[in-house]
Amino acid sequence: MRHPECLITRREAMIGIGASAMLAAVSPRGIAQTYQQADASWLAASRFGISSHWTAQSKPVGMDDWLPFAETVARFDVEKYVSEIADTGAQYIIFTSAHALQMLPAPCDVIERILPGRTSKRDLIGEIADACHKRGMHFIQYYNHSCNAGDDPEWEYAVGYHERDKRKLTKNLCEIVSEMGSRYGKRVDAWWFDSCYALDNRGLYSNVSTDMHGFQFPWEEFVDAAKAGYSGRLVTLNSGVMLHYLYSTHQDYEAGEANQMIAVPESQFTREHLQGHRWACLDYAGWVHNRVNTPLAKPRYTRAQVADYVRDCNQVKVAVTFNVDIDRNATLSPESLALLKKVHSDLA
Repeated sequence: MRHPECLITRREAMIGIGASAMLAAVSPRGIAQTYQQADASWLAASRFGISSHWTAQSKPVGMDDWLPFAETVARFDVEKYVSEIADTGAQYIIFTSAHALQMLPAPCDVIERILPGRTSKRDLIGEIADACHKRGMHFIQYYNHSCNAGDDPEWEYAVGYHERDKRKLTKNLCEIVSEMGSRYGKRVDAWWFDSCYALDNRGLYSNVSTDMHGFQFPWEEFVDAAKAGYSGRLVTLNSGVMLHYLYSTHQDYEAGEANQMIAVPESQFTREHLQGHRWACLDYAGWVHNRVNTPLAKPRYTRAQVADYVRDCNQVKVAVTFNVDIDRNATLSPESLALLKKVHSDLA
């Protein structure tokens, strides 16, 4: 996910695109015969899920309820968070484990080795995953490598993004996702990897902010690492808002970042046979509640509009994820939750 100003610029660039399909480009590689796609039938059977961009940059609603990130992790009420989402009828959660800043609300020895002080003792990721499964929901872990045009310069240099030899960068990123994958096993049903366009400039959108010196990021190696602990875990590699570029055939489902409720899919699968998926902001279009002393956003769509969009996508077995505004203290937009609960009733 990009910052609001980037979203606006790129949305405006997409004005000529029809709403029936994502803008697509296919990589030069053919469909790999050696990759066995994971079973995405549970995603195809889902109506909608909820995501929340709760990150180290999230701000509190009021001026007097600010807490340091470590303390917000310690105080995060997992049962309340997952219960409120489950009550809407959502069948899965996408939780943002790291975004613009490489600050992980869970232990990770590799990250601590690269740059100490960037993880937490509490395993919030694992707790949320367990709470989801306890309720019969699936859990998708969003992860961003945080090498995004200077959002986190200290991390960019530590992880090896700006080194001429990119083998250090590759090794570090693969070891990070491998460690987490091995720890969580089947507790994490899928990965949603963002900012692939900052590691690879071949797509329809590029945000590479270092000299790659002709280096080609090894996506197949990265996906193999992401499957550590559970080969059935789904993986997707995001190529940008309303953009569909195949960095690698080693993927299982479509990233589907649309921001708005547009681009209703024509079929269950993309032409590369990835399970379809759509991801839109139900309320705040900036994804992260990053303005202090600002109320949580209310839905920008009506009940009927949301229900119709979900129905249209579900008709071809494509699930819709709605990002719901959340503040630093893990409070979700009550108006958005209430709307989705009514939509679930309409869909029943």
